[in-house]
Amino acid sequence: MYIVDLSEVQLSDLALVGGKNASLGQMIRNLEKLGVNIPGGFALTVHAYREFIEHNNLDQEIRDIIEQMKKDDLLSLKNAGEQIRQIIRKGTWPEHIRQQIQENYKNLSQKYGHDNTDVAVRSSATAEDLPDASFAGQQETFLNVKGPEQILEAVRNCFASLFTDRAISYRNNFGFDHFEVELSVCVQKMVRSDLASSGVAFSLDTESGFRDVILINGSYGLGESVVQGTVSPDEFLVFKPTLKEGYKSIIEKKLGRKSEKMVYATEPGKLVETVEVKPGEQNQFCLSEEQVLKLAEWICIIEDYYCELKNNWCPMDIEWAVDGLTGELFIVQARPETIHSRNRDNALVEYKIDRSVQAPVRLTGIAVGDKIGQGKVKKMISLDASFEDFKKGDVLVTEMTDPDWEPVMKKASAIITNKGGRTCHAAIVAREMGVPAIVGTENGTELLQDGEDITVSCAEGDAGKAYEGLVPFETQRTELDKLDLPETPIMLNVASPDLAFKFARVPNSGIGLAREEFIINNFIQVHPLALMQHTELKDKALSEKINKLTRGFESEEDFFINRLSYGIAKIASAFYPKQAIVRLSDFKSNEYFNLLGGSYFEPKEENPMIGWRGASRYYSKEYEEAFGLECKAIKKVREEMGLTNITIMIPFCRTVEELNKVYAVMKKYGLERGREGLQVYLMAELPSNILMAEEFGEHVDGFSIGSNDLTQLTLGLDRDSSLVANIYDERNPAVKRSISNLIKAAKKTNTKVGICGQGPSDHPDFAQFLVQQGIDSISVTPDSMLKTIKAVYKIEQEMKQESVSKTRAYAEPS
Repeated sequence: MYIVDLSEVQLSDLALVGGKNASLGQMIRNLEKLGVNIPGGFALTVHAYREFIEHNNLDQEIRDIIEQMKKDDLLSLKNAGEQIRQIIRKGTWPEHIRQQIQENYKNLSQKYGHDNTDVAVRSSATAEDLPDASFAGQQETFLNVKGPEQILEAVRNCFASLFTDRAISYRNNFGFDHFEVELSVCVQKMVRSDLASSGVAFSLDTESGFRDVILINGSYGLGESVVQGTVSPDEFLVFKPTLKEGYKSIIEKKLGRKSEKMVYATEPGKLVETVEVKPGEQNQFCLSEEQVLKLAEWICIIEDYYCELKNNWCPMDIEWAVDGLTGELFIVQARPETIHSRNRDNALVEYKIDRSVQAPVRLTGIAVGDKIGQGKVKKMISLDASFEDFKKGDVLVTEMTDPDWEPVMKKASAIITNKGGRTCHAAIVAREMGVPAIVGTENGTELLQDGEDITVSCAEGDAGKAYEGLVPFETQRTELDKLDLPETPIMLNVASPDLAFKFARVPNSGIGLAREEFIINNFIQVHPLALMQHTELKDKALSEKINKLTRGFESEEDFFINRLSYGIAKIASAFYPKQAIVRLSDFKSNEYFNLLGGSYFEPKEENPMIGWRGASRYYSKEYEEAFGLECKAIKKVREEMGLTNITIMIPFCRTVEELNKVYAVMKKYGLERGREGLQVYLMAELPSNILMAEEFGEHVDGFSIGSNDLTQLTLGLDRDSSLVANIYDERNPAVKRSISNLIKAAKKTNTKVGICGQGPSDHPDFAQFLVQQGIDSISVTPDSMLKTIKAVYKIEQEMKQESVSKTRAYAEPS
């Protein structure tokens, strides 16, 4: 059997048609009826490959070349690969196979109403798409192939690609026998994505392995632009649990740099070519929200099907395309993800850069992985550059890599590229090898010089950073299975949405504090009033900056609401369905002043720390409209995205009257305590919050003690002043008495009390005091989480032991 229709094969036929074709056939047979579109086609089986090799007497010749190759010599590997590919490309076709290819192509063309339909010719190796190894990109794909002769040439080139340098090196690394791996080829109807868009999707977060999201990367034109990393694609994150409940669960959108696209070639003899994307299109997303959600639904269907089929978690790596002629969406490939799915290590390994070293940041880009690497910069313009110059431990810096670079990449301590996104083949290979990489830097090859020492950090969120010099760092490993958890809920303070999925692995009881200020400062950057009124200010430079920031969004208001909602949603989704307490913005006037355009709207206060901040802003005529944007963002996250685990926290609220005024403004903009289960907490950080705790408790669902401000205002000192720093201590008896009184008062109104601050993790005796007082939860920063868990568990055990001892002493006769 040399040729078989894709609809006739399934996963059990992997040895016959390879991983890619077996997966396509399995989906066509089982998922098309569930609404998933997959283009049809046929497959040349491994028998056709064997027949071709035997017909041309190539087997022994290939074996001789492989045996003479030096495995660890990159130049020897390169020469061997080139020799084998040349002799395969020169091979001739057995006539009976040639005729079968022509006949099947004719039938495929007639099925789609054409005489010579355009097809994609894709390699499908028998070791490809296995659960324990990713051969993605090891062999070739050819697009816009038309007519029998072009197909015969493309298939022959696919056969040759079984011996690309990268494929030979990969098989050497993973112990696959070169002659046990065989090749099938798929001839599949082309989806005209050259007239629309295409890309890659994963049914998990590729960096953290977080299971509950779908990551979609896309760009205009044929999908090879995204796969090869020639563009920095648009990125979409969709939250699976609420998507399955019918919500519009896009929790993040990032506009890529789509300056070029791959399309059908107009020049004779070429299949595809790269052209520029019009500036107006570059500023638009390549998919509508409806298309993103439909694609996400299909990805859930595919993942759920494979999980059930394999009776195990089976995240998927999927290629998709939109047909520009019909507007239809298609799945063109699907394979098991092979990095996080095979990780059985239940340990948390953290890489931490030494913050005491003030090293300059040389460049930033998209982080791949979560490790830190360092070494000397070695710039390589192309693979034609001498392999011998690249030493083990060097940092590879180049325009972009593809899987051909794998032999060099495995020697690198880190990788930096100008182009690419987090789902390109280079990122996948770097991730699999455990090498930190920064992709999409734009100008890394210009900024860095050969031979200089740098430290590449991918341990600080989505943004990878290259520091000047060899910056000290450490690793910390925690066996999560062996961690004893306390009875007191320990929650997390999370500032950065980019780190939320990573922190979700740390044992926790939810989010005790998520500050909006971080999101506004880092992801919005503009004063909300300046954003809405910049055209009236007649500041041309300000307007240009705002217009650049808001590209891809319908309006300035749409930009603020969406960017804030994405940041909040990313944090809330990472811990869903656990509670996520989001504190409304608490910038002081001097901090708002420093935002873009802030100087037009902020007063100069003598003491901003106790001035116009928190609740007093929200209901003021001067700021109410801006606060309304925050309310709309939270409403969007809760009601459109379905993340109802969000609790709102109001900071710096001086009186019950202020609290009610804030509630009135919230209601005006769509937020109401109790509606859709919305809870509202109060930041207990003022003496008035303590003294009037019972009155406040009648109007809120919980208190969260802000120990920094409470200590400052109870003791009457400026916490930022070094002159009185020796007095500042949250363990001061006055502060502790205030906390104790708050907890007692809250219990009368059945109102929960938590604390968010460093005190419990820095001072075990303070943690003991809180536990003894009956605190409902303690929330700390992620870097203090494990330390706090251990400290509180120890305190609880000591308290239990002390209680047992007292009981025994009381029971014993005197």
